[in-house]
Amino acid sequence: MRTYPLESVFGRILSPFERFLQRATAGGVVLVVTTLIALVLATALGDHALHAFWGRRIAVTLGASYSFELSLHQLVNDGFMAFFFLLVGLELKREMLVGELSSIKDAALPVIAGAGGMIVPALIFAGFNAGEPTAAGWGIPMATDIAFAVGILVLLASRVPRNLTIFLVALAIADDLGAVLVIALFYTAELDLHALRTAAVIFGVLWLFNAGGVRNTLPYVVAGVLLWFALQQSGLHATLAGILLAATIPARPSYTPAQFERRIDELHDAFHADRADQHTPDDPLSNSRMASLSGAIERSAVAVQSPLQRMEHRLTPWVTFVIIPIFALANAGIDLASIDWASALSSRLTLGVALGLVFGKFIGVTSFSWIAVRLGVGRLPEGVEWKHLMGAAWLAGIGFTMSLFIAELAFRDPLFTDEAKLGILTGSALAAVIGLTWLFRVGGKRLSANARKG
Repeated sequence: MRTYPLESVFGRILSPFERFLQRATAGGVVLVVTTLIALVLATALGDHALHAFWGRRIAVTLGASYSFELSLHQLVNDGFMAFFFLLVGLELKREMLVGELSSIKDAALPVIAGAGGMIVPALIFAGFNAGEPTAAGWGIPMATDIAFAVGILVLLASRVPRNLTIFLVALAIADDLGAVLVIALFYTAELDLHALRTAAVIFGVLWLFNAGGVRNTLPYVVAGVLLWFALQQSGLHATLAGILLAATIPARPSYTPAQFERRIDELHDAFHADRADQHTPDDPLSNSRMASLSGAIERSAVAVQSPLQRMEHRLTPWVTFVIIPIFALANAGIDLASIDWASALSSRLTLGVALGLVFGKFIGVTSFSWIAVRLGVGRLPEGVEWKHLMGAAWLAGIGFTMSLFIAELAFRDPLFTDEAKLGILTGSALAAVIGLTWLFRVGGKRLSANARKG
């Protein structure tokens, strides 16, 4: 009997990293389109109309004794974005366990580079805004938008080393962790100790779920929702519930690969024997035993994947194609027609954000990377040269999602918020153009594996 490779029958099997790159690239395109829509709507309808729409209130009631109100804008930034932070937390945990951050030697360079890419932009912003009412925005230029930055690198896949993309992903994830810590420590209102104690108890229950071997994700989701409500009342930003929940999601599956293989062999033999039996229908629709065996195979395939893998896989398309675009619609809009361009582009806030993203990121990532390699603490990824890393450092200046998020936390004055957004959009666009041009010029055609062997 002629056999066919599995990939020719079912299509090429993609690695988790390849699937991530595909979604990151597509997500970057969707984000660009959504941002343009937000700008067009804000310019056509005016800021007041959009503020009125996103300011509509929604009442949330739990039983007779607990209720509070959220605006649509808060629902997006406090509620929907908790799923974004949950995904960030899951990605970070995976990278620390089995990815680029699992080895101290490999993790050192992107982590140190990420630290430089946070410190220098913050210092540049502070240099423009120290002592001003806008000084609270120092955290805005610190983050790298992974969807945009990686999307551009994927466009240049034939001209840059693959390990450069892995380095930039690890750097962006380290950046995200730093941004989360900044939000928790510096962009927090007054604390409610009773709500914090409640959140701590719920977090303890989540850890007990993990330690007790609970692999069903439903208990974690229910406790995670309660954790969000507790943090919402505590004064800490409620989206931190996503990070805390991710830390407790089990990374070990119910079945080891060996157990899975034995179980699949048993089920396959039973399924084959059932098909060979001439007295039973050869169709799961009319053969209940065959249908039961098929279900057992499906459950076994799920059991060999960890809850962390399953949750990350399910969340990624929703966050990439629904939550982040909605966030962009709610936060990226600026009435371009009403802007005093001369004043806005020369304001300390706009300049601090834009220059922090463009030059601060480049200087911070490059200089800290050079110091780490020089001291022997880190090492350049295989195949990556300094010219490639400098191109990635320019791309690290694309700060969008997290930068917009911090801008909304930092300012209550709409004028300051709009100037910060203008700085984010301007700086990110310049960093993208410079990084794309740089890498296109310094990169060469990358040989395929077969060509190298020849």
